[in-house]
Amino acid sequence: MGLLRLLLLALLVSGRVGAGGAPTIGNTSQGFLEFSVGKFRYFQLNKPFPQEAILRHISSNVTFLIFQIHSQYQNTTVSYSRTVLPSTSAMGSDKGLVSILRPEQSMCSWYLESVDAKPVQSVAIPLSYSERDPIPGGCNLEFDLDIDPNIYLEYNFFETTIKFAPANLGYARDAPPLPCDNGTGQEFRWRLQYDVYQYFLPENDLAEDVLLRHLQRMAQVSQVKANAVKVVTLTANDKTSVSFSSLPGQGVIFNVIVWDPLLNTSAAYVPAHTYACRFEVLEGSCASLGRVSTKVFFTLFALLGLFICFFGHRFWKTELFFIGFIFMGFFFYILISRLTLIKYDVRLILTAAAGSVGGIFLVAIWWRFGTLGLCMLCAGLVLGFLVSAAAFFTPLGNLKVFRDDGVFWVTFSCIAVFIPVVFLGCLRILNILTCGVVGSYSVVLAVDSYMNTSLSYITLNVLRRALDADFRRAFTNVPSQTNDFIILAVWGMLAVSGITLQIRRERGRPLFPPHPYKLWKQERARRITNILDPSYHIPPLRERLYGRLTQIRDLFRKEQPAGERTPLLL
Repeated sequence: MGLLRLLLLALLVSGRVGAGGAPTIGNTSQGFLEFSVGKFRYFQLNKPFPQEAILRHISSNVTFLIFQIHSQYQNTTVSYSRTVLPSTSAMGSDKGLVSILRPEQSMCSWYLESVDAKPVQSVAIPLSYSERDPIPGGCNLEFDLDIDPNIYLEYNFFETTIKFAPANLGYARDAPPLPCDNGTGQEFRWRLQYDVYQYFLPENDLAEDVLLRHLQRMAQVSQVKANAVKVVTLTANDKTSVSFSSLPGQGVIFNVIVWDPLLNTSAAYVPAHTYACRFEVLEGSCASLGRVSTKVFFTLFALLGLFICFFGHRFWKTELFFIGFIFMGFFFYILISRLTLIKYDVRLILTAAAGSVGGIFLVAIWWRFGTLGLCMLCAGLVLGFLVSAAAFFTPLGNLKVFRDDGVFWVTFSCIAVFIPVVFLGCLRILNILTCGVVGSYSVVLAVDSYMNTSLSYITLNVLRRALDADFRRAFTNVPSQTNDFIILAVWGMLAVSGITLQIRRERGRPLFPPHPYKLWKQERARRITNILDPSYHIPPLRERLYGRLTQIRDLFRKEQPAGERTPLLL
């Protein structure tokens, strides 16, 4: 019996020690969780059972701690005390608290609870810092907490914005906090700099364990610098707010590293993540972002684009319809989106109708007037638009000078116009290039309606810039992962194959088809003067239509009875 008790005691002790080692799944049945500095711990929170997180054996050279807890989308609450108050707690999916340690303090505790009825799978970690390290959120004047290390995240269809409170300089345990706004010299917080980092989760992966695992790479300063991409550096004079382009369905983690250049020390804020969508809604959730109308529209558009990619120059009128559809549809969608509030599906239907009208109109202009220059200008501008959009899709688009709308649109237009000007002396090559590049890109857009791909944002970012005035301040970084390289290879293969095939097939042929209206007039004149031509005896179109209408009208007339209709004469 004594041996059994010793065995049980050993198991309990080993369970507590293991909680401070490598990331483990915690047992919360006892009402508390033990942590170790810098070690992640997995656990599950239930609404009726709040937990107490305990950190023991804190080193004497540690002056403050940051305790942070993360979940995928369900809210959790972390508080200094059992009584949850706005000024002593934080609630969300990525939240943390700063604990300033008292002299001789070697243990610290926090209280965790879930506000969701369902169990919440979470991961948490306490991080320690010394008196030389800056304190994230130490000069908070905007949010509820006195010291707020959290990153506040907001998003819409166009942009995702993060906000955070300014940091303060560190100080010893028994020293008073340094003032935030008493001076602007190097001995105050104004010397601090803020590096904003961005980290992309694997594409098309919404798994909870994937997010919690990757969040561990964005918590500590060394891991953030090793794994994430630094987007921008802010000074203490800049506004502590940064905007990014929203990527619905794509997991993104943000963090801010505050750096003291005088002491060369750093501290990390609490990382925040977003998918730019919601998990708990039924319609338009993260798991079902692609609308049926979008899939139908871009699938049909891709079929037409694939035909244009390989046969566009041969079927000249079909290509003109394709170019006119793009021209009219793009500008009509911008116009109707800015001026009306109708639903997306209705806008897409009206855009398809307007694009069809634009395509028919361009074909009609070519048929009647034969203006090759106007048609090639439209085709060259579509290719130039795609080239210009691809140029701003690179890091060139994140330059500060292009946040001014005037500079951006003038530069964008110059690049778009430059393409048809360069190929002014070889219009057939320009047309075949347009067919191959633009036609194959329609396949990329179709793929994006079924699965996320970064290449669709080549044109989507330009559309967002035209629709939203605030999008100019957003950084347009996107992930470059395996799916994107595969789709880029497919796009390049289709474009090169289509261009090569059309150049070889059109060798030795006329550059462009003849004017259709002139051909029609010549054919009509030939039929009029040539009596031996069987078509000479065919009645004119107006008489044929009138005769056909007369036949249709006779079908609905009552048959007249036979016999005498007039009275007999006496």
